[in-house]
Amino acid sequence: MITTTSPTTPIKTPTADPKALLQELHLSHAAEALAAWLNQAAQAELGYSEFLAGVLEEELAARASEQTERRLRQAAFPFGATIEQFDFRFRPELKRQVILRYLDPTFVEQAGTLTLVGPPGLGKTMLAVCIATKLVQLGYSARFITAQDLAGQLARAITPLGRQRILRPLLGCDVLVLDELGYIPTESGFGPALYEIIAGRYERRPTIITSNKSLTDWSMLTQDVSLAAAIIDRLMHHGQVFYLKGPSWRVKGRSPEETTPGEPEASA
Repeated sequence: MITTTSPTTPIKTPTADPKALLQELHLSHAAEALAAWLNQAAQAELGYSEFLAGVLEEELAARASEQTERRLRQAAFPFGATIEQFDFRFRPELKRQVILRYLDPTFVEQAGTLTLVGPPGLGKTMLAVCIATKLVQLGYSARFITAQDLAGQLARAITPLGRQRILRPLLGCDVLVLDELGYIPTESGFGPALYEIIAGRYERRPTIITSNKSLTDWSMLTQDVSLAAAIIDRLMHHGQVFYLKGPSWRVKGRSPEETTPGEPEASA
């Protein structure tokens, strides 16, 4: 009787090259930093433990940065902005120390809500992006969507399954920014979807909303007074509303003459 043996996976020969070993362990960032740390260890006479910790910290820091960048891409913010870029002097009705509370993990842990209301150009979207960006940097996931984009996606959803595919990431993310609520008319199905989002996140995950409509006018958005009341009730229970006012951010620094449309010039 002839016996056969199955082929075995060849064993790789160990290498003495520490950089290659790190790459084999998928520690590519540590491998890239190795030469600099070897040089630093020789000059500063670092101990083995300190040297190893330094190399591994390089790997952890690089991975954390990559994960943050991935979450920022998934959030789909319309632009990059940080709270340091927000000029509170231009919006004196917003107290810096009060707004900074929303950049803390407590806002996520307490599943709070923040609603920013006011005319266009007052920095509502920028502030919402600033807050959400900071929370992403702290390790939380986020999603940004405008009310018109949401309404458009819902209108194209033919089946209940398609509708749930739209709502699921908005319900599941750690931080949701719903922007420009009330800027354009919505279909009758938007109100129930908005309620489902707010009710689904209520006391579970934080939500940030910007709108050009006062809360008293939200029944026009939902096309149902009771539905609007239910939404507002949940937003207000663990949240705050800030009404912004003043000149548009987009004309900041311009003289009144520059912001006033002039008389049309006579054609030659």
